[in-house]
Amino acid sequence: MRNARLALVATVLTALAVAWRLGVFAHFASAAAARQTLLALGPWGYAAFVLAYAALQPFGVPGTVFILVAPMIWSWPVAFALSMAGTMAASVVGFLFARFVAREWVAARIPARFRAYDEALERRAFATVFTLRLVFWMPPLLHAFFGVSRVSFATHFWGSLAGYVLPLLATAYFGPRLFDWMVSVPATTWALALSLVLVVAAGVWAWRRRAPKLGVCGAR
Repeated sequence: MRNARLALVATVLTALAVAWRLGVFAHFASAAAARQTLLALGPWGYAAFVLAYAALQPFGVPGTVFILVAPMIWSWPVAFALSMAGTMAASVVGFLFARFVAREWVAARIPARFRAYDEALERRAFATVFTLRLVFWMPPLLHAFFGVSRVSFATHFWGSLAGYVLPLLATAYFGPRLFDWMVSVPATTWALALSLVLVVAAGVWAWRRRAPKLGVCGAR
């Protein structure tokens, strides 16, 4: 088993190195580059989209690049279907890699904030997987966390599928409209909005720094 795992890791690393040397990653480094690449492939673009998503996202390439570019290339029903297929494939790859290939290495690198859900996974596995996918979507660390947890593959698969539906449907349907709206907003409006956010953040920061002092003074 150990030799098989090492062979699989070597194969994956070799494939990633070859893909990097051939410039495959560059084709998906931005939404514009991904769009051009997939359109040039014609019908094969569907398969290329899902395969690239499944191979790259679990190892660091942001999944948002794929789910945002999909509705800009295809109609929203097609974009939704491809986003679901790619996201589920990436989730399965990340889960299986953490569970069967590099479990000890991955387990040592899971953030403490995810460990807080261990007990919830044991008591309410499906609901916890569904909630975490609905809130956090598809970060590679979440794939890895589920892989090293005690949750079964079936529970992870169906819980993830259910959790992805609403956010991916909303992204596929409203994504292009939101993008067009954002582009149409004047730069001065964005600057004003950013200024307001910074002012509010500074106010909250100042209040939180003063609150303990005020509490102490009040106690006296």
